[in-house]
Amino acid sequence: MSNQTLVTEFILQGFSEMPQLQAPLFVLFLILYSVALCSNSLFVTAIIFSSGLHTPMYFFLVNLAVLDVACACTVVPKLLETLVAKKRTISYESCMTQMFFLSWSVAAEVLLFTAMAYDRYMAICQPLHYSTLMSLRVCAALAGAVWSISVLGAGVNTCLMLRLTFCGPNVIDHFFCEIPPLLLLSCSSTYVNNIMTIVADIFFAVFNFLLTMVSYGFIISTILKIRTAEGKRRAFSTCSSHLTVVTMYYSTIIYTYLSPGSSYSPENGKIMAVLYSTVSPTLNPLIYTLRNKDVKAALKKVFTFLAEKL
Repeated sequence: MSNQTLVTEFILQGFSEMPQLQAPLFVLFLILYSVALCSNSLFVTAIIFSSGLHTPMYFFLVNLAVLDVACACTVVPKLLETLVAKKRTISYESCMTQMFFLSWSVAAEVLLFTAMAYDRYMAICQPLHYSTLMSLRVCAALAGAVWSISVLGAGVNTCLMLRLTFCGPNVIDHFFCEIPPLLLLSCSSTYVNNIMTIVADIFFAVFNFLLTMVSYGFIISTILKIRTAEGKRRAFSTCSSHLTVVTMYYSTIIYTYLSPGSSYSPENGKIMAVLYSTVSPTLNPLIYTLRNKDVKAALKKVFTFLAEKL
């Protein structure tokens, strides 16, 4: 080890090495990134300036939109750079920073999905006590727990990564710094990192997914007991969007972070990463908007206001 040079920068292979695909992929990801930023910003603006949407459900949706933007801003700019730059490098410090913010945003989103499932459970299964059980103080406490626990989890994984030695090779078979491909490059033992990655994934992904599914088990059971078809439809419409987003997000996260070390597939990892870091932030506000008349009305007011100002 004393005769080896420590890595000061990594080389990113990028999303695709085919020259003919660089320009189309750049345009595609730039469009997705722009749509993600604009749609989430408009979504948050519509909720903030519409007093009728100042409810727990929309409070959590604002948090989700902020996390979606944070995740996209952590990953996509570097992805776009690797598609056009001849030198696809990232410094060691920038790599660790990117990994921390990505781990934080991913962990925060899965925790937030659990909080949102709990909110829907209270709204449908405990409607008479909903306003008390989901007060502003409770919502703030849940949001605070989401942000604090996710920062702690990301910090632990980042600190464990900082203790590793990287002495070559320094080529990351990815378009950004992520835990699984980085572990493959370490010159030192990654045993503790692999264990902690699995523990973190079990807690953040598997455990929270199970809690979400249990909540929806009670929700579906309650909906089936509603006598009228219209009542069932209205109750299900309040949680169908959330269930769609949860299913789409968890399927990519569990695959990516439950496959550390030698079992990690770089090509599949890239596809999964695009889905949760780029596609999900783009689709989430659209999913929550298309089937929600209140949000559509709020967005219409925002567009009308902007048109008057312009």
